[in-house]
Formats: sequence, structure tokens, C-alpha cells
Amino acid sequence: MSHEPRATRPVAFAVFSIIAGAIGWFASFELLTEYMKTLANPDYVPNCTVSVLVTCGPNMGSWQGSLFGFSNTIIGVSAFIAPIAVGVALLAGARFSAWFWRLYQLGLLGAFVFVCWLFSQSVFVLGTLCPWCMVVWSVTIPLWWITAFRPYAVGDVPLGAGAQRLFSRLYSWTWVIVLLCYVVFAFIAQMRLDWLSEFARA
Repeated sequence: MSHEPRATRPVAFAVFSIIAGAIGWFASFELLTEYMKTLANPDYVPNCTVSVLVTCGPNMGSWQGSLFGFSNTIIGVSAFIAPIAVGVALLAGARFSAWFWRLYQLGLLGAFVFVCWLFSQSVFVLGTLCPWCMVVWSVTIPLWWITAFRPYAVGDVPLGAGAQRLFSRLYSWTWVIVLLCYVVFAFIAQMRLDWLSEFARA
């Protein structure tokens, strides 16, 4: 009888992936349903409309909101299934090949770049902050950075000892990088839109 030790399941990473994916999916679904309601009734006021600044109406109705010819919300509802599925599979004991992690990272990198672009369009072009969009941004940022470093740091993608130590150090600083991204986003939005004054008046 074999008594080889079973690989430790990455419970924390798996649970994080599930929760982040579920939050992103819910926010995307809310945006999609609100978008459909505005299509059915042009006078409908979306539930994310708080003020002239904090609203999703202009974003949904803009070309930026349908970059590929259909609502970006459809991308979110579809794409956020991936981290949920990855997290559930890891909890069940799945082990993915290196090619899978690289493909998954490529998808998350695309999501991160897309989020950065959408943020720039919201702040510098549309002049609004969409609450549900900000939820999507908030979960996409850590999903990307954590997954960018972790597979190399823990050996899921084999590297030389020196490279793995480097990624281990980077991985230990992940939350600092994530926090820095949040601060940069908030600072740019404040300089451009003065959102703190908006919330103070609310």
C-alpha cells in the first residue's frame, strides 16, 4: 500500500479565488440586468445612480461600455466564472499543469489591462464613477497580481531555485502591490473628479 503524502491543497488561495470571482460575477450581473432594464425603458434610473458623478448610466450607454460590439457586462458575467471554477477545482484537490497557469494568467492580465483602460475612460473621458464597475475593478486587481506571482512562488510552474526565490519574495509583497494600485486609482480619481467632496455632500 502506498503511503505517499498528499499535496497540501491551497485552501486560502482557492477560497480567495472563489470569493473574488463571485463578487465580480455578481457586480457584472447587476450591471447586465440594469443595462437590460435601460434598454427596455429609456426612462429607467439604474440602481447604481447615486449622483451625477457616481452613476453607471453614462458608462453603459457609451461606446466604451460596448467596446466589442456588445455590452462589456457580458464579458464580466462570462469571465468571472473562471476564478470560481479554478478555486473549486483546487479545493477538490486538482493540480493544474504549467500551461494552464500561464493561460489563466494571460486571461487575468487581459482583464487587468481592460480594467485599467475602463478606469481611464471613466475618469478622463466620461467623468463618472460607476459603483458596480468599481467593485469589478476592486476584485480584478488582486486576482491578477496574486495569480501573477503565486504559481511560480509555490512551484506550480517549475523554475530554477533562484527564480523561484525571486517570485516568492514578490509574492510576499503582493498585498502591498494591490494596495498601491488602489491608492493610485483613488488618487487619480480624486485629482480628476474630486470624489471625496462628492461623498462628503452625500
